[in-house]
Formats: sequence, C-alpha cells, structure tokens
Amino acid sequence: MFVLLFAAPLHAEGDTESLRIALIPKKGIEELISEYQPLIAYLSDELGMPVEVVPTRSYESVIDAIVSGGVDIAWLGPASYLIAKQRDPHIEPFARLTLDEGYFTAAGNHYRSILLVRRASGISRVSQLKGGRVALTDPASTSGSLIPNSEFAAAAGTRLERFFAAQVYAGSHDNALDALLEGRVDAAFVASVRADQYLQSQRMERDTLRVLWRSEPIHYDPFVFSGGLSPTLKRRVSELMFANSPALAAFFDSQQATGLVAAGDADYERLRRYIAR
Repeated sequence: MFVLLFAAPLHAEGDTESLRIALIPKKGIEELISEYQPLIAYLSDELGMPVEVVPTRSYESVIDAIVSGGVDIAWLGPASYLIAKQRDPHIEPFARLTLDEGYFTAAGNHYRSILLVRRASGISRVSQLKGGRVALTDPASTSGSLIPNSEFAAAAGTRLERFFAAQVYAGSHDNALDALLEGRVDAAFVASVRADQYLQSQRMERDTLRVLWRSEPIHYDPFVFSGGLSPTLKRRVSELMFANSPALAAFFDSQQATGLVAAGDADYERLRRYIAR
C-alpha cells in the first residue's frame, strides 16, 4: 500500500496551523506512530498547535513528502536524506538520536549495516552465502540497500546480484528480520539498532542469529526540516527537542536512545559518493 501525499503550500512566517511529521517505515507504521506519541504530545502542548504523524508506507513516500512541503519534519535514513537533499537543497537536518549500547550496536551516535544469518543454518562464513537468497529492506534504505550494494559488494569483489542468486526487498527492517527468522531467506541486511530492538522485545535470543559482516559506522538517522518551514518554528522545535524534558523519556526509551545531538549535512558526506552512482 502506498499513501500519496499532495504538496501543501510552504509555510510563511507565522501562518502555520499544524505541524506534520513523516517517518521512514523501519518497522510497522502503526508501531512507529505509537512510539512517537510522547514526542507528538509534548510538541503539541508546548507549541500550542496540532502535531500529527502523516502515515507513509515507503521511504520514497517520505522523501516525496519532505521535498514537496507535504510535511514539515521528516525522520529519514542517511541515504533517504541525501536523496531528498539532491531534490531540494533547502531541507535541513537538525538532530539525531544518541543510542544506548546494544548487543549489535555500540553506544553513541552511530549504527552499522549488518549481514545476519540463522545460527541453526550452520552458515559461519560469507562465502557460504554465495548463490543464496538475501533480504534487503527498501531501495532508499542506507543499511538495508545502499551499504550492501556498495561496501559489501566491494568486500565481496562482485555486485550484489551476482553474489546472491535472489534479492528480496522486504519493505522494512522488521520484514527482513522476520523473513530471516522464518527461514524464507538465507540472510538479511538490516540496521544493527533494529536487530537490538528485536532482542529487547524478545522476538529472538542473542544466539538466534550470527553476524557475518559489519559495515563501517554510520551516523544515525537525521530529523530534517522542510525547506519551507519558518525559521521561527524551526528554532522553537529545536529548542523543545533539545530541552531534555522528562516528557520525552518514554519516546527515548522506545528508540533505545538517551537523547539527541545536533545533526548536520557534513555527517553524511562519506555516503554521497554512493548516492551519485
């Protein structure tokens, strides 16, 4: 299912009646919206205006929304941010989460693309996957497509489609993990932080999956302002999100995060060469 988002007029200073947010579907959109409710309620109360999550079903629909002005803020992956930035140079990253330490992810502001297999499969080397079936997430996903098609392919010495006999775009990290856990694929490329969230939610055990490959660290996903949002509202939203309010504790807990740090375009510079291909 795809949700078509029609462009709304860009906000001029002072004329904003509501704040609209779009989220890349790393997991089910209903679960995402539920997790974001503490942030939505906090911003709505403090700004004195309605704040809503606009449902989306693909990374591309979130890119379209932030570029068109259909939403005011988007949570994007690094790759989807760079794609959106190509289309509208005026969009602006301003924050990213600081992550708790996890089994697959180090504490801090970075995560990795990881290649996972089931331990029960007996696969312990990347070479054993040649000719197998792999799950990716979305063509605009950093850890679930861009990095596998660039850094992993370089390490393997061949293009991804030549290494694996079949590639399946699952649509989200959750779908890719589920496909692997259910044995529908031999391996999956996912974000390390999402694998940690599966552990935390007890959807799997530590010894269920094995990591065969890890990418270099990647700066975590940016929150991005639309190019048409007023400077006053940008400043106010930034102040609120960095205020370390107790009202945000439940939101940070749901993301396995401790808070926010500033994000800038330079954080994602090393990935640009892959986007340009």
